[in-house]
Amino acid sequence: MNRWIKRGLLAICVLFVLLILTVFGAVQYGNTKMARRLDIAARPVALRDDAASIERGRYLYESRACTDCHALNGGGRTVIDDGKGMRVAGPNISPGPGNVVAHYKPEDWERSIRHGVKPDGRPALIMPSEDYNRLTDDDLAALVAYLRHMPPASGGGAVLELPVPVRALYGLGVIKDAAEKIDHSLLPQQPVVEGVNLAHGEYVANMCKGCHGDGFSGGKIPGAPPDWPAAANITPEEGSAMTHYADAEQFLAMFRSGKRPDGTAISMVMPFEALAKASDTDVRALYLYLRSVAPRPAGGR
Repeated sequence: MNRWIKRGLLAICVLFVLLILTVFGAVQYGNTKMARRLDIAARPVALRDDAASIERGRYLYESRACTDCHALNGGGRTVIDDGKGMRVAGPNISPGPGNVVAHYKPEDWERSIRHGVKPDGRPALIMPSEDYNRLTDDDLAALVAYLRHMPPASGGGAVLELPVPVRALYGLGVIKDAAEKIDHSLLPQQPVVEGVNLAHGEYVANMCKGCHGDGFSGGKIPGAPPDWPAAANITPEEGSAMTHYADAEQFLAMFRSGKRPDGTAISMVMPFEALAKASDTDVRALYLYLRSVAPRPAGGR
């Protein structure tokens, strides 16, 4: 056999072995990351039982995409099941049988929702706390009030079955859990005047960051299944998704219908079950804010 062919085959074998060792090492490190303990100084949430807080919490729960993972009844639902070894389901967070919050203390609610950290200190890997980290104290208290008083539903714990490639990417840091993404030193956001204004729009826009990025320019969603489309650029950059909407009314109609002004459907990866329940004020304020952010090229997140 030609010596160059032999050398080529040897190089391929060496690269293959290195790849296997890298993947194995990344998976092992990923397992270590999943089991790590995080010492997060918590601000115990106020436990409220008044009707106004419970109603506000219901609105936040239904309009901020909590139902995507936990279902409308709080009992949990399957988020991903691709039939290829990846299965993810949210846990039961209602007061019903099998729930995971029965023994939550005020500080456990705060760490889980705002910081993506379980009561035992381990990261809540599939909890998108980066979307909820900036909740005001009042809104966090309202959300917890609703969760504590919602009708009991049956369900179990979270399901997290990840194929080797996903676990390796997590170990390599390509995919991050929420606790890695959050600046835990930030104080809770202070309340803003609710209305169609920039400050309130910026507050509402926090729910968009998990998919569209801190800069709102979109791109491939880290950790999403391979067949999911990239998140759209929702800055005012020329050619971005925002250029479809001439005014806040068209933007509001999209939230209600899941369709662009020309009638074409937007990917159902967008949580329209929740977005359709956002108030007119929240949506109009969000439109105002997104039109004001710095334009950025698509994909920069």
